[in-house]
Amino acid sequence: MAFETNNFYVAKKSALPKGEFNVECNISAGSSVAKILSVSLTGEVDNYESLNGVINYAGSIDSKLVFLSEEGQINSVCSSCPLSSKFEGENLSNGQTAQINLNVIDYNIESISGDLIKLIVLVEQTGFVIESKETKSISSNDDEICCKNDEIKVVKFLGCAKNRIEVKSQLNCRDKVSKLLLTESRAYVKSVEAGVNFVTINGEVVSKVLYINEDEKFESGYIYESFKEEIELDQVQRDSIVEGYARVRNCQVSAELIEDEKGCQIVVSSPIDLMAMAYSEENVQIVEDLYSTRNELNVTTESFGMTNNCKMEILEGKIEGNMVLDDDKPRVDKILFSSADNVLITNKFIQDGEIFIEGIAKTYIVYLNDDTSTINSVALEVPFSLSDKFDGGDDGEIFATAIIQDSDVAVKKGRELFYDAKIKICINYCSDSICGIISEATVLDEYPDKDYAMEVLFAKAGEELWDIAKKAKIKESQITDQNPDASFPLTEDTTLILFYQKMS
Repeated sequence: MAFETNNFYVAKKSALPKGEFNVECNISAGSSVAKILSVSLTGEVDNYESLNGVINYAGSIDSKLVFLSEEGQINSVCSSCPLSSKFEGENLSNGQTAQINLNVIDYNIESISGDLIKLIVLVEQTGFVIESKETKSISSNDDEICCKNDEIKVVKFLGCAKNRIEVKSQLNCRDKVSKLLLTESRAYVKSVEAGVNFVTINGEVVSKVLYINEDEKFESGYIYESFKEEIELDQVQRDSIVEGYARVRNCQVSAELIEDEKGCQIVVSSPIDLMAMAYSEENVQIVEDLYSTRNELNVTTESFGMTNNCKMEILEGKIEGNMVLDDDKPRVDKILFSSADNVLITNKFIQDGEIFIEGIAKTYIVYLNDDTSTINSVALEVPFSLSDKFDGGDDGEIFATAIIQDSDVAVKKGRELFYDAKIKICINYCSDSICGIISEATVLDEYPDKDYAMEVLFAKAGEELWDIAKKAKIKESQITDQNPDASFPLTEDTTLILFYQKMS
């Protein structure tokens, strides 16, 4: 009597444990710094290694700063500060695929000495891992083993592929550009499609350019550029489940100024790291229940979890809010520019068929005060809560990233700032299901020989053929062959007659 191993693999997507740590950033501004006007910080992951119980990774904090020099000039500097950290957990194992996000929570200007700036940056690490989890299953072709088979649908992880592209976008200026100050880019994924052995990621890059024109006025503009990229990924078919992620390497964003007779053009080059993941749905035969007609069995049942629903949606909305300057801040007589648009998502959940995303939109306002003839800046933080209808369970896992697509700041009565912005949030949602399965069975003692030639079974209404046969430790066919008038499940209490061949 033998049981065969019939194991299979399922996809399991798990959130990485949140953690916070500090990164020290030492930045050389290139000229003596009098005052920092705006700070834009993004966390980037360059590489990682998945081991048993730990994921080690390395990356950087990319910074873009606008500052006022001791000579009274407004300049900018871009810098990249290396970092390394890790995740620890019992569910982490060798070779897992990970998506790691680094969110800048806060920072502190530790010191400014000449052209050297020292920042202490508080970083939050989040993300998820995907593993192909082996699930134990058995089968048997033994004539003395009765198996009740079932077919279940499982989700399998096909793999992950990455690619880097460069997206060029163009801003046409009606006047001459005296100085390019700052270029910031963000990207989001609009849709993901599966092909045959490839995944197509459609998205958009939103770039904000800040410059000084020939009249020494500050100007800024948004540029929107769509992209579409095919990423090769083996085993993917048109009906595969796919998801995609996009992230701009901000310190590598560059801008080129092209002048002509009509004015000038600012061409922005944004390097984007893309990642595609793919899954397939397959039917797997399992043994739901079993018994032996000859021996007692010791049956082990295990439960396993798998990710069975992955979906992506874009949530769009508006953010509005007011902020009143503190008494120690000079009044705003003229807004020169705003920069360092950023979004921090603080909470996300599903309730009563709606998804809620809460967070804080951040930007810096650089302004002029006439009384003191000084250039000042203030960090504007506006909390928001957006919601929309969403088809997903309350216990699902939500992974969300957001970008500011457009923003505007106005001043009222010199001390009150009004913020108005458009936001797009890319939501990746998944949910898990728990299934029970017979993972192992061992043969024990034989049943005692039957010393009778006939048996009467008193079966209750509603009983199934399988349950009756299992209690009697005989094959289902013996019941149906010897009781041809019975139909199952039984519609009424029934007496079943069984005949055995008595061995002498």
